[in-house]
Amino acid sequence: MVTGFQSIPTGENTGSGKGIKKIKTMTGDFTPISVAERKERIAKAQRLLLQNKMQAMVLESGTALEYFTGISWWPSERTMVVVVPANGEIKYVCPAFEESRFRELITIGKKVYVWQEDESPYLKIIQAFSDSGISAGTIGIEEQLRFFIFDGIRKEASGLEYVSADPVTIPCRMIKSAAELALMQKASDITVAAMKIAISQLKEGISQSDVSAIVNNSHDRMGATPDFALILFGESSATPHGSIKPRQLRKGDIVLMDCGCKVNGYSSDITRTIVFGAEPTRRQLDIWKLEQKAQAAGFAAARIGNRCEMVDAAARKVITDAGFGPGYQLPGLPHRTGHGIGLDGHEWGNMVKGNQQPLEVGMCFSIEPTISIPGEFGVRMEDCVYMTAEGPKWFSQPAVSIDKPFV
Repeated sequence: MVTGFQSIPTGENTGSGKGIKKIKTMTGDFTPISVAERKERIAKAQRLLLQNKMQAMVLESGTALEYFTGISWWPSERTMVVVVPANGEIKYVCPAFEESRFRELITIGKKVYVWQEDESPYLKIIQAFSDSGISAGTIGIEEQLRFFIFDGIRKEASGLEYVSADPVTIPCRMIKSAAELALMQKASDITVAAMKIAISQLKEGISQSDVSAIVNNSHDRMGATPDFALILFGESSATPHGSIKPRQLRKGDIVLMDCGCKVNGYSSDITRTIVFGAEPTRRQLDIWKLEQKAQAAGFAAARIGNRCEMVDAAARKVITDAGFGPGYQLPGLPHRTGHGIGLDGHEWGNMVKGNQQPLEVGMCFSIEPTISIPGEFGVRMEDCVYMTAEGPKWFSQPAVSIDKPFV
């Protein structure tokens, strides 16, 4: 049971309402991604463009834009794109009235094509192609680029073909650098601290949304950007992403907490399952220990050269061998065992049946084999790992026992 869990030593009230004084900031010493590293990312993308016989890649507002340029831009109805040619400097297209603000954000490249409200931004994109020596061939479209922009480009251009830019962006973004790992580690450390604070303030009658607010507030006050805080009590925990039904905490309830934040754009994702205010029942304890064993099996299967699907298979076998499932059937594990993580909370590199991608140094992903028992409860332990030449390393250490969710 968890009744008197100690939070990080601030000595202050850390709830979501009045009386909040101070939570120790934890982000003061993080190092942002450097311009030099972003230039290396663009150079790698350009090599991949050539290898995949693409003349350029187009991307817009979203995490891909941030990854390559460091620019965060709201995706309005006014077209703003970046053209990354296979050769030469990257080029920008943005609304004319936004030019001065946009230029303040640019650290790589200089050329900006602006369009007035009564002009076609797509003609400016075609001009950017032309100025890069592109009049024919294949253009890669990044997956987050919205259809109306793609449609506008293809209607204005002749002699060009369009394909997914995944063969360029995925190999770039799936392999994390030391700087990225450091930011993700900082985000993970902050989420651990925020979850400890929330656990220390559990009390009978508190709502799921109240606990979520405590987590998000703690993330914010420690210097991170709150991302999500899914809090599930009792039978709600049997649904991996919860229920819309309101629920207050009662003694003996399973409490499932799935939380994350961002530091300089990079994500954390941690889940813990505990029992509140009472000794766990034999059923709760048995399922918790089975989940712990399944997560450990997934970790053991995460070895360089092994396929992503092998992590899922190893964790799932523990659960099905205990009589649950098979496959995605309930009671059992209804989803993949893990997902990639980085600037997006869910990225490429899923630990799922059929994914033949070999594990490589620098890949980051979650290991979270939920056990869902409809009408009763669910148990999930989730921690993320990063791959090294020696094998996987945890961003957050797995739970020791049902009453010790953190080391």
